[in-house]
Amino acid sequence: MQTLNTAIVGLGWWGKTLVKSARDFGAPLRVVRGITLEPETVRDFAAEHQVALGTSLDEVLADKSIQAVILATPHTKHRAQVEAIAAAGKHIYCEKPFALSKADAQAALDACRRAGIVIAVGHHFRLMPSMRVLAELTEKGAFGTIMHAEGNYSHDWLANYPADSWRLRTEESRAGGMTGMGIHVLDCFRDMVGPMKRISALSRARALKMETGDTTSALIEFENGATGTLATTMKTPFAWRVAIFGENCWAASVSETRAIVRHAGKEPEAFDLPADNHLGRNLDYFAKAALGQGKFPISPNGILQTAAALEAVFKSVDANGAWMTV
Repeated sequence: MQTLNTAIVGLGWWGKTLVKSARDFGAPLRVVRGITLEPETVRDFAAEHQVALGTSLDEVLADKSIQAVILATPHTKHRAQVEAIAAAGKHIYCEKPFALSKADAQAALDACRRAGIVIAVGHHFRLMPSMRVLAELTEKGAFGTIMHAEGNYSHDWLANYPADSWRLRTEESRAGGMTGMGIHVLDCFRDMVGPMKRISALSRARALKMETGDTTSALIEFENGATGTLATTMKTPFAWRVAIFGENCWAASVSETRAIVRHAGKEPEAFDLPADNHLGRNLDYFAKAALGQGKFPISPNGILQTAAALEAVFKSVDANGAWMTV
């Protein structure tokens, strides 16, 4: 089987998770090189997975045997890294958020288009078994006209992170949990309902007293006229819910594997589905697209739409809830 020789930049906890998920799923990619600023901390992991370690992206760019690069790096570095990797002619899987502004996202996507390479992004929540139930209802037109979307992704996993972690820096984690959690809801909204038109959002520091807040809520107007609400907090037990309300039925993803559907005139029906390595599946889509065996499910325009919506949240928070165009 043809495989994609791949490097990963960033071997923290999430970078390691990406490597393991691709392996466990059987995605046709082989991570042969890992770039990290702390190689001593990942020696054992690299040896187990037969990954050669380095400390500079330039090593990857110069290596003609490497066909693709996975980025698990701070969000603010994505644009420059994507542009450099694209210029080297290598396919890219970039962790979310792809960019923190529409302008940076557009510039990075333009670089990928000019280079003719595949660009993929780590929006894998839309592939969870429960979310696929909602997607199938959408594809069948079961909702009819979609009236409203509701989403909440919250947890306290980062609440006790070291204060000097890059994930908690103001420039990387704006609007509370939006870059780590809320971005997934935005992308699922885009996938289920369509592009967003304008957003009004507030962030508040309730428990963690973070400069950028620990709790964010947003009101959304979609281009098709539907409305939406989004919430995320960094200091509460794990919660996931995305619900779509249509004229003929509503459906909610309430965990990775449970969906609840109610059709007009019927009682709610719960669907409990087998777990799936949806992160590995996302990497599989990327690898196959890079090998010319299909397309990555999110188009460049879809990547841009989600980045633009995220920036609109930031701008609205900074303006104390004023409506901002996506």
